[in-house]
Amino acid sequence: MPVPTDERVGSQPLLRDRAFVLLRAAIVDGVLEPGEQLREQELQRWLGVSRTPIREALLRLQAAGLVEMFPGRSTVVTPLESSATRDARPVVAAVHQIAVREALPLLTDGHLRALRDRNARFAAALEAGDTDAALDADEALHALFVDVAGNSVVAAVLDQYSPLLRRLARARFASHDGRASVAEHDALIDACAAGDTDSALAVAERIWTHLTPPAEQPAATEQPA
Repeated sequence: MPVPTDERVGSQPLLRDRAFVLLRAAIVDGVLEPGEQLREQELQRWLGVSRTPIREALLRLQAAGLVEMFPGRSTVVTPLESSATRDARPVVAAVHQIAVREALPLLTDGHLRALRDRNARFAAALEAGDTDAALDADEALHALFVDVAGNSVVAAVLDQYSPLLRRLARARFASHDGRASVAEHDALIDACAAGDTDSALAVAERIWTHLTPPAEQPAATEQPA
């Protein structure tokens, strides 16, 4: 898929941060696909910035596991199931468990209603085949635990490594496999409503450790372009 041509960063003081955010979003959203080669000149034209912010953004994306840089040759978007994804999966699962553990005693009836509403929106989006809406509802559901927990380190770790798994979630929600996530969410919410910490943590771990490319979309082989 070609690099988009209709969005520019503009003259902002932290161009590298804005470039990083836009490039990361394009990768997570599938605009820039796994295995796609990223050419700096094309990215400069798209984002309207010089080479330096682009290079800095790409280095951050490499640290986050979303691109792989082959000096003097190419920079490519990593496959959905990469070594970085395999490393991040148990870490993200453990951090989400921390969020659930810390949030659970603070959850109110209003929080539980919000969780059920977000899962209902998630289920409706899957039924309608709206992957973007499903991903948004899923993110909102899990974000509630992070917000209620109020742990800044949890939020920072998830901001760094969740995008790797969000790409998997997008692929999963676009397939029939995504329907199973509705029941997983229900199990998590029910455990929280019952004050069953052990069950809630077990479900939270399962949600993230079992997040793999859907069966009908096997992982690509990681090769330089």
